[in-house]
Amino acid sequence: MLVTIIAFLVILSVLVLVHELGHFLFAKKFGIKVEEFGFGFPPRVFGKKIGETIYSINLLPVGGFVKLYGEDEAGGGTVKSSKLKVKSFDLKRAFFARPALQRATIILAGVIMNFILAVVLISYLFTAHGVAIPTANIRILEVTSNSPAEAAGLKKADEIVSLNGKKINQTKDFADFARKNAGREIKLEVKRNGKVFQAKLVPRKNFPKGEGPLGVAITNVEIKKYPWYSAPFFGTLEAVKFSFMILQGLSEMVVNLVIYGKTPTGIAGPVGVAQLTGQAVSYGIVATLWFTALLSLNLAVVNILPIPALDGGRLFFIFIEMLSGRKVNPRYEALAHAIGLAILLALILLVTFSDVARLLSGKSLLPKM
Repeated sequence: MLVTIIAFLVILSVLVLVHELGHFLFAKKFGIKVEEFGFGFPPRVFGKKIGETIYSINLLPVGGFVKLYGEDEAGGGTVKSSKLKVKSFDLKRAFFARPALQRATIILAGVIMNFILAVVLISYLFTAHGVAIPTANIRILEVTSNSPAEAAGLKKADEIVSLNGKKINQTKDFADFARKNAGREIKLEVKRNGKVFQAKLVPRKNFPKGEGPLGVAITNVEIKKYPWYSAPFFGTLEAVKFSFMILQGLSEMVVNLVIYGKTPTGIAGPVGVAQLTGQAVSYGIVATLWFTALLSLNLAVVNILPIPALDGGRLFFIFIEMLSGRKVNPRYEALAHAIGLAILLALILLVTFSDVARLLSGKSLLPKM
């Protein structure tokens, strides 16, 4: 339990700090005054001012933050020199006073940094260990002797394109289909060396222990490994692919909830993520790094959504400003962010209750195969 908590805090801190580092670096690049760059969240334990920025260590060791001058008044330009007792020169360095494109870049930089972190981790895994990548079709790893698969002429490395005309690319679905159709003839569309052919076979009702109805060992993943000079390219492709998968999953969740009223499943809050972190750590460094990369992509995708209180929400208001030529009323923007934050906190609380209930019941977030 202690290892899980420590690993969770370390991974979460790295992800958030990398995100905030993006905001920090571009704010500095554009000459915006950075008041504080903190590790953890207040209350402050230690702080040292270097130049105009305070670098602090705070009591709550989860993530970090960047405090930009004029950020709280971002929409409306309400910072006044008499209020803050600063020179008019400093007002030009306030976040809200910068051009819309610069503000958008600073906000977007956090998301980009999370994406880059995922690419770096995936690229390293491609080079050092190899990465298990989902395949388009189920592949046969082994065919046992005197089995229906052998009688049908199936061989190692064959790809199963479809079963009775239906596309199936999950090993569990394949196994369930074979068991449900035991004793009945089924048709497999098989690809071998680029050529597609059909095979007919009858799954066994009674079969030797460990073999299954068809007598094949199957997988829907393959280990990919690349040299260091091409790993970043393929790492980027995988990061993009998984980002779209995450976005698709979120879209389906919203549609099922709003249109069909279905309660979302397979979603993890802080407790659930901590549980998954412990499981990843128990599998070793490769699983931990891969899990960290996926978390970083999740953070990037969720943050870019046009939801008030998130980076995407702030970008949305800047986009409106760029189209209309004037800033959104700061009161309306502040109200939208407040409502968005309240909804997000309510969702996190709801998911946390679900995580705790699942944890107490002994259920796992990972599907059983």
